[in-house]
Order: sequence, then C-alpha cells, then structure tokens
Amino acid sequence: MAIVLIALGGATGAVARYLVDAWVSQAAASAFPWGTFAVNASGAFLLGLLFALATERGVLPAEIRGPVMIGFVGAYTTFSTLMLESWRLWEDGSVALAIVNLGGSTVVGLVAVVAGLMIGRAMA
Repeated sequence: MAIVLIALGGATGAVARYLVDAWVSQAAASAFPWGTFAVNASGAFLLGLLFALATERGVLPAEIRGPVMIGFVGAYTTFSTLMLESWRLWEDGSVALAIVNLGGSTVVGLVAVVAGLMIGRAMA
C-alpha cells in the first residue's frame, strides 16, 4: 500500500510541477527558465519544512511521509530539468544565463531549505 500512496503522491507532484512551471513561465515570458527555478526553490522550501515537521517535530504521521516527501516533492522538484535547461542555455551561447541559473538555483535552493527547516522547527 505504501508504494501505491507514493505513486499517487508522485502523480500529484508531477501535475503540480507542470502547473507551477507553466504559470510562472507564462508570467515571466523570459528566456530564463523561471518556471523551473520557482519549482526548485519552492520544492526545496517544502522539503525542508516537511522534514522538520516530520522527523524533528513528529507532526506528520510516518504513513504520510513517504507519499508526501518522496512521492509529491520528489516528482515536483526538477533537478534534471535544471541541468538540461542550463546546458541548453550554455549551448545556445547564453553562458551567463546558464551560470546564473545553476548558481541562483543552488543558492536559492539552500536558502529555501534552511527557511523551511527554520519554520518547521519553530512550529509545533
């Protein structure tokens, strides 16, 4: 049953990723992959928050940790897309944008994880 719930979480996360990416990309209307950037930052924040609530605070029951953290967040975040989009920017001659995408995603992702952890640790 756990695998089925993780699969359902993954399906939901994939749809959420698509919707957030499409919405942000359309709103930004830029060559820079803002949709992927937003998904990675929000996914990092969400994972940090859930980790703190689940493992450090015991707020989330063990039964939903897998479906939410592995399934939903695992399908929602887009590291492989980040790498491909950065490479494509580089190949297209937008080396500065590729570096900003990689560096910015890394820094913002780390900040988002720390923010999620801090908020999660302050709760409950």
